[in-house]
Amino acid sequence: MRDDLFPGQNPERPRRDRTRKAASAYDAAQIEVLEGLEPVRRRPGMYIGGTDDTAYHHLASEIIDNAMDEAVAGFADVIEVSLESADTLYVRDNGRGIPVDAHPKFKDRSALEVIFTTLHAGGKFSGKAYQTSGGLHGVGSSVVNALSSFLQVDVIRDRALWRQVYARGVPQSALEKIGKAPGRSGTAVRFTPDHQIFGHLGFSADRLYRLCRSKASLFRNVTIHWKMAADSIKRGDDTPETDIIHFPNGLADSLVTELEAPETLLAPLWAGEAQLPKSADGEESGRVEWAIAFISRGSAAIASFCNTIPTPQGGTHEIGLRAALLKGFRHWGEQRAMKRAGVITADDIMGMVASKLSVFIRDPHFQGQTKEKLTTQEAARLVEGALRDRIDHWLGGNPAQADQLLTAIVERAEDRLRRKENRDTLRKSATRRLRLPGKLTDCTRENAAETEIFLVEGDSAGGSARQARDRETQAVLPLRGKILNVASATAEKLRANQELKDLVEALGAGIGGQFDSEKLRYGRVIIMTDADVDGAHIASLLMTFFYREMPRLIEGGHLYLAQPPLYRLTHGPKTVYAMNDDDRDRCIKRDFKPNARVEISRFKGLGEMPVSDLKKTTMDPRHRTMLRVIVPREDESLTRNQVESLMGRKPELRFQFIQERARSVEMLDI
Repeated sequence: MRDDLFPGQNPERPRRDRTRKAASAYDAAQIEVLEGLEPVRRRPGMYIGGTDDTAYHHLASEIIDNAMDEAVAGFADVIEVSLESADTLYVRDNGRGIPVDAHPKFKDRSALEVIFTTLHAGGKFSGKAYQTSGGLHGVGSSVVNALSSFLQVDVIRDRALWRQVYARGVPQSALEKIGKAPGRSGTAVRFTPDHQIFGHLGFSADRLYRLCRSKASLFRNVTIHWKMAADSIKRGDDTPETDIIHFPNGLADSLVTELEAPETLLAPLWAGEAQLPKSADGEESGRVEWAIAFISRGSAAIASFCNTIPTPQGGTHEIGLRAALLKGFRHWGEQRAMKRAGVITADDIMGMVASKLSVFIRDPHFQGQTKEKLTTQEAARLVEGALRDRIDHWLGGNPAQADQLLTAIVERAEDRLRRKENRDTLRKSATRRLRLPGKLTDCTRENAAETEIFLVEGDSAGGSARQARDRETQAVLPLRGKILNVASATAEKLRANQELKDLVEALGAGIGGQFDSEKLRYGRVIIMTDADVDGAHIASLLMTFFYREMPRLIEGGHLYLAQPPLYRLTHGPKTVYAMNDDDRDRCIKRDFKPNARVEISRFKGLGEMPVSDLKKTTMDPRHRTMLRVIVPREDESLTRNQVESLMGRKPELRFQFIQERARSVEMLDI
């Protein structure tokens, strides 16, 4: 036996070709060391979650958050946000200005250059420069710099203007003193995201304007000056070219503007702010601000933030709010000798609440770099402690109002228990066997014939649909992009596909030969996709799935296609919606006077459509248009052949279809 063989090595196995061995050599020379900002450009997804539209706008959030941190710290009160072109943003604050003196560790570089060229460098680690901040890892400014083809930083300190310019994270010059600058100190950043990383995406004016309004509402002492410097930038009707954004009453002002109507309120808005309880060592923990509306109708939801960072997935601060409300109403019920109050849960309360919650705490912990969920365990106790006594005082200050709210909450709880105990036998049987998928937002009504489920593309559209829906009769299930093409996939792939498993479980009627229409949990299954080519493709894949695996769903008249508009046409108080280009032209001629300056807004997708427009045009049964999917009995064989040709495993049939109809194509809208 040879001693030089590793265990398992076969001495009889012929040696590999020497050329291949040389090509696959693995030694010290193959070990790369990425320095500076190169890791960010190589793997941007590790720092901003990807290179899509959301990541693109995350760069803007990082720079605006830096300005907001200066404001929250008490050193700035005005922030200027200017969209200079479709891909260039300018953000300026009147704070202290980034330090420009030499850094004590990197003596050949200024502190400003260290911040913009070194990962994990910043003034937010020790808590000396900022007690609370949205930046935690010291990567925001440097990541934006690394992913920008152009970035310019202007700093005013001690009445002097300093400037440095970068390209893809590399300084193009040393930090220069431009000259004297009278007036207050501050920092200004102008940057253009790199098309080599993001392609030609561009900023959304509507999205940035909403971001500015959200940030301004979180700190009442800041004013944001919004400006669109280029007339060519597209914007929606709700986005002005210039605006001075200021919320003197903070979250309360913001929530009032978002409520559907004042008459939906069951009680006056409850809003306030308070210091969080001190930590065990006696140090200040931060503060909390809240605005809560108890509503009789409309969408119940909570928007939460930590250190001005939105937390769409909630977290421990929301847990603290829920606990404070639950204990407060239960305690009020005990005081009023209402024994039924003991059955209420936090969900019963939050189901009739539209609220906003903002906390400012030291060293928060988030789930992931994109900070969508707060995980600081102490936050739950701190928020509950800050709100607990205050809700008691608020309820006790107006007993009649408190009794009205408690009665409404108890009625919701009893209705929930009654539905659980007395639901229809068929519905109960289906629910027991069903593990509802986590992304499904279900409706409350039990009668399946009176309910409908919307199948939407992605979490963004899903979020808009959840806000626009009727909670009682409409459910929403977001699907991740384009589902599996079941006409060309194997049965094994079909069984393993999680998106289709979630869909089947949500409908509750089984699949294939096991399909039972009497177990269907919804009377209407509505495919709701964007009004573009990708949306049509997704709808085709879903219809193929139902046709192949649940044909009786179609035969029973349960499958529909939503018809979202592509355009919104506005002139003065009149608004008209158009389904496509031809419909747009017809509507302009039919519904508006000649030579009228009609404002035309094109909806990029359901996720970008304002909730009010989505509800009115596509989801509200009183106004919407839908197409019912049918398979004519006389054309069953034709339908079967067409599905097989266009969606099946033989690409040559699709090629033949295209060749035969190529002459009928008049225009390609690319």
